[in-house]
Amino acid sequence: MLDDKGNFIIIEAILAVILLLFAFTIFNLAIFTIDSDYSSELKDSKNAQDIMEFLSGKINFTDKTFLGEISTILQEGKNSKESISEVSEICRDKFSSLNIKNYRFSETNVLDDEVLASSGDYSKSGDVSVAMRTYGDYSYTLSVW
Repeated sequence: MLDDKGNFIIIEAILAVILLLFAFTIFNLAIFTIDSDYSSELKDSKNAQDIMEFLSGKINFTDKTFLGEISTILQEGKNSKESISEVSEICRDKFSSLNIKNYRFSETNVLDDEVLASSGDYSKSGDVSVAMRTYGDYSYTLSVW
């Protein structure tokens, strides 16, 4: 009879420990739940930076970059209306190929905040992600919303 009581005490102790571990696990899950909205806001806030990094990165392992290409066109055209128009067309095609719906791309140094390409209504934009890059004398600003 003494052995039977000892077995029951061990089984009860094991069940009590399992119940405590289960309760502790549920308590931790309730406290440390990840807020999914936070991760999507973080992704959106990096949108303009990511696009601008892509535009300033080298294409096909050559020394040319998109920002370098449009800066060269503007510089060789001496910032004429024709060169600005050509760059605007190239920029619209580029942003269209990247499937960006609401953006404004402008040059803020040499051309006095000339908008080179845009899509969407900037005045109705809520959260705007902004990135800037400089290539030579030209400073480009990309706003995405």
